[in-house]
Amino acid sequence: MTTDPRVDAYIANAAPFARPILSHLRTLVHRLVPDAGETIKWGMPCFTYREKNLAGMAAFKAHASFGIHGDGTAPEGMGQFGKLTKAEDLPPETEVKERLTAACARIETTGTAIRKAVGRKSPRPELAVPEDLAAALSPAARATLDGFAPSHRREYLEWILEAKRPDTRARRIAQSAEWLAEGKKRHWKYEGC
Repeated sequence: MTTDPRVDAYIANAAPFARPILSHLRTLVHRLVPDAGETIKWGMPCFTYREKNLAGMAAFKAHASFGIHGDGTAPEGMGQFGKLTKAEDLPPETEVKERLTAACARIETTGTAIRKAVGRKSPRPELAVPEDLAAALSPAARATLDGFAPSHRREYLEWILEAKRPDTRARRIAQSAEWLAEGKKRHWKYEGC
């Protein structure tokens, strides 16, 4: 069992009621998944398997929580097991083992504990460049638009197509033609944030 001293410190600084819960969970995860690592992520102890997030635990003022990544939604509080105020609030070890085993299997087959279909979503269909926009674009602006990734092209095209009034659409086309001629993405103002 490889431990992280930051997790030791986290448990030591937790509220007195939470310390035995967190210690029990830590021991349980390492016993059920001998190859599990541990670290601190999002300010809380996180268990990893093959360097991927497997499970996490946390202590709050009045409860602790434990969650297995990709294992569904939380009933209340954080984690699938609700608000834990004492060790008896935990489900049976067999249930925890079953869920951890399933998460490890997902990591081995898909590279993540998150339950999802293997592969990517099918790409959204390309939007055609409206005639009024095409007419307003200089050759440089058209080259910029055509050179963008589909998502960046879509940002401009949806912005124009969503206009409800003709004068709004005309203003957006003029603004788009200007920004595209300068080589700017639709949300260029936020790129440095």
